[in-house]
Parts: sequence; structure tokens; C-alpha cells
Amino acid sequence: MSKITMSQLTHPQRVRLLYKTILRLHRGLPTELRALGDNYVRDEFRRHLKCNPMETQLFMTEWARYASTITKQLGLRGKPKGELGEPLDAQSVEMLKDDQVVQLYELMLATKALNGDTITADDVRGSNQ
Repeated sequence: MSKITMSQLTHPQRVRLLYKTILRLHRGLPTELRALGDNYVRDEFRRHLKCNPMETQLFMTEWARYASTITKQLGLRGKPKGELGEPLDAQSVEMLKDDQVVQLYELMLATKALNGDTITADDVRGSNQ
């Protein structure tokens, strides 16, 4: 049986493979984060079904980078090794579209609530206001 390389897969097959890989990786996350992450991934992949080729390339690159990061953070056994995620630098945030900033903000509030953290007035107003 010959091995199939990524270059032999069609674009929809590569997208599906990345999507399923991410959902598989999420099995190693704490239950609440897994549910939040799975819902977020499903929504993102659905919303980008018909994006233009340039957006598609960026989308696939960023999600592949996410999958790589999660793989490193979960390790071989699929259990978190320290903190999950990574901080966003100011330049990356500046490049986001308005709807992406809102989405990121909502995600931050949801993760704080899951972790039992107190949501402060600064969180609700935005820390740079």
C-alpha cells in the first residue's frame, strides 16, 4: 500500500484532514475547554467554506500553526504540559478585522468564565479604553 502525501490530496481533503486533526487534538483538553474549542473550530471552518484563495491560504496556515502548538503543549500522551495557548502580540491584534476582535473578546470572556476567573469591569469595557 502506498502512502499518500499532502500534495496528493485535494484542497477539500486537506481542509477536512486539518479539521479532524484539530478535533482529535482537542480530546486532550480539559472538558470545558474541549467543548468551547470544538464549537469554535466547527464555527470557524463553516464560516470559511467559501472564502477567497488568499483568505483560504491564511486560514489553513494559521489553523495548522494552532494544531502544531496544541500538539507541543499536549505532548505525546495528550495531557497538558503546563499552560495551554500562547499570548497574542499587539501587532497581531492590530491586523484583525473588527469582527475578529469582537470574536476574540467573546472567546476571552468565555474562557475566563470556564476557568472560574472573575470578569472585571476592565474586561467588559476593554483594557485599552
